[in-house]
Amino acid sequence: MQLIRWGLPGAERPGVMIDGARKDCSAHFTDWTPAFFRDGGVEALRTLLGTDAILPDVPADARWAACIPRPGKVVCIGLNYTDHAAEVGAKVPREPIVFLKGSNTVVGPYDDVLIPRLSQKTDYEVELAIVMERDARYLDSVADAAAHIAGYCIVHDVSEREFQVERGGQWTKGKSCDTFAPTGPWLATPDEIANVHALSLELDVNGVRRQTGSTASMVFAPYVLVHYLSQFMTLEAGDLIATGTPPGVGMAMKPPVFLAAGDIVELRVQHLGVQRQRLRPA
Repeated sequence: MQLIRWGLPGAERPGVMIDGARKDCSAHFTDWTPAFFRDGGVEALRTLLGTDAILPDVPADARWAACIPRPGKVVCIGLNYTDHAAEVGAKVPREPIVFLKGSNTVVGPYDDVLIPRLSQKTDYEVELAIVMERDARYLDSVADAAAHIAGYCIVHDVSEREFQVERGGQWTKGKSCDTFAPTGPWLATPDEIANVHALSLELDVNGVRRQTGSTASMVFAPYVLVHYLSQFMTLEAGDLIATGTPPGVGMAMKPPVFLAAGDIVELRVQHLGVQRQRLRPA
């Protein structure tokens, strides 16, 4: 299944993709909330789609919202691709590098991205994201992670590199500016993904390819990350985990090249659709 949300900010409704068309599920579900995931909503949706229920079309001009509501946590993993670590001159980490991103950064996949007022170094990062279906705390094994994952989606981990690297040596304020996590267009349940360890990722800026990679180059695979994080924090239903970015980021170019107002960024992850954002000043 491919879960979507649609509608104006603050008035989003749940839906699904069927044969490439957006269908409205709001007559049957309130939203894809943590309670929906935690209380067996994914299976209830699957059952509904197996009936003769008629789901109305989403209006063609309706905004694509983030595929999940604002999550309780956005947990991010740094330097999780061997080739990205190499391009920035960093050692491959022995354990996942973990940081948090403000949950209010989550916006729709085609919403504008705002360049912060003080920014000179706004950068892009295409990432595979995990959405949690069940709370996970002290999982016993990596294999246990599978039963806790609702699905996967694209997240654009927008980053302000000066704020991240040069303004105090911690990452949160460089990652948590408004609109810095476009999410979607859809959440694909695990059965939609034949092999999450071999998904291609791409990102273009103004039609020019900047990032090309594969989840095969991950240092720590999705199940490993869920198991690992559960040893330090409770991952709750609806939480979003951004799993790192492949090579080609602007800060690693020689000289570095950052985003500017008017730029168009387009992101693709295999089986998870396409995002497209215009950059504009905050």
